[in-house]
Amino acid sequence: MAEQATDVRSNLVEEAVDIVSAYVSNNSVPAAELGGLIAGVHAALLRLTLAGASSAPAEEPVEKPSAAQIRKSVTDEGLISFIDGKTYKTLKRHLTTHGLDPRSYRQRYGLPDDYPMVAPAYAAQRSALAKQIGLGRPGAMAERAAPAEKEPPAGGRRRKS
Repeated sequence: MAEQATDVRSNLVEEAVDIVSAYVSNNSVPAAELGGLIAGVHAALLRLTLAGASSAPAEEPVEKPSAAQIRKSVTDEGLISFIDGKTYKTLKRHLTTHGLDPRSYRQRYGLPDDYPMVAPAYAAQRSALAKQIGLGRPGAMAERAAPAEKEPPAGGRRRKS
């Protein structure tokens, strides 16, 4: 245990030196203040390390949904969130507001890896729109972007005003 604590302290000293060297490379610092700067950064890193180890928030146990609840949570028009029970077309923004990402949400509630994050009807609507505008077909976007050839205006000469 003592050896591990020594490793952590030496690692923090190395990190403090790296941080200070990066700071000094972009800012003017008198040579007399370098020792104090390294000590201050090291102390800050040590406080952060100790605070992170002692105050790690304990995750409250969450009731895992049954297989039937998981099947019922996916409807054609929306996905029912296991966080608040509301229906959403897409869960990503909702999860972000609760500090989760899709992977951690699936893990937290014991959902399968292929659990959708977008409602099936919404995904189909977006897919149809993408196909309609030509996404996924080689050259389709180039055809849309190319301007149609304009016919030259009638009459060869310009009139004087």
